[in-house]
Amino acid sequence: MADPTPWIVAEDTGDVRKHAPATLRNRGAIAEALRAILPPAGLVLEVASGSGEHAAYFAAEFPTIEWQPSDPDATALASIAAWNAGLANVRSPLMLDAAADRWPVAVADVVLCINMVHIAPWEATLGLIAGARRLLAVGAPLILYGPYRRGGVPTAESNEAFDASLKSRDPRWGLRMVEEVTAAATGFALASLVEMPANNLLLAYRRV
Repeated sequence: MADPTPWIVAEDTGDVRKHAPATLRNRGAIAEALRAILPPAGLVLEVASGSGEHAAYFAAEFPTIEWQPSDPDATALASIAAWNAGLANVRSPLMLDAAADRWPVAVADVVLCINMVHIAPWEATLGLIAGARRLLAVGAPLILYGPYRRGGVPTAESNEAFDASLKSRDPRWGLRMVEEVTAAATGFALASLVEMPANNLLLAYRRV
């Protein structure tokens, strides 16, 4: 197959498979962090899968785990399906809006969400937490990855610039405080916080 098109609207030439450049930079580090959190087998629901590249990579890294990608965007769903075609442990992508009261899946062993919380209204994060609370059993993880702010910890200049850029695009977007997300995570306890490359964090909550 030809190289995928970068998923930048101005450069999108119509290739079904989209390419989010950040995935190539962060997927290895995320996979390593996930090894300490994921169960040996089970179903991972990925919310806001975007291009679908993470699902394809993780499916190869964790062949005993089944992956359920999802996204609310039709273009993303087509890209996810194209990237993951023929992979035995990846299910067909689902149309799923994190903020919706009902999701098209009843149960999962893990809920994973990469780089959505800061590029969505706060209501999407609240919906994500509520949905994960409905699906997950006690002890099961809700895993969030992306850039965050933390009380008492200086925010990197690159993250400050990114936050300003996000808010210029949509004032409802922007980097969230870890403490704010944790306070909103009713039914969950923060089990681990892993510092990741490029000033990102991986937050693992456990259902209580």
